[in-house]
Amino acid sequence: MNQHHLVDMANSIGEFFQSMPDHNEALAGIADHIHKFWEPRMRRTILAMLDDPAASAPLLPIVKEALVKARGELTPREAA
Repeated sequence: MNQHHLVDMANSIGEFFQSMPDHNEALAGIADHIHKFWEPRMRRTILAMLDDPAASAPLLPIVKEALVKARGELTPREAA
């Protein structure tokens, strides 16, 4: 999975939601969009980037905050 492409997509989502007046609603919107529309492999990749400051540096602060806050919900469940 191309990390650069995922960062671009996540930042585009963040740019849309950061204009919302309610910051917590914006964070929830970012997380909800990623949860609904990103496949598990994409979510695993972007969440793994949070553990590497260099890899996560290009993420917008609001995107990084949303991912950290909703990490548990965004982490794909293991296949049974």
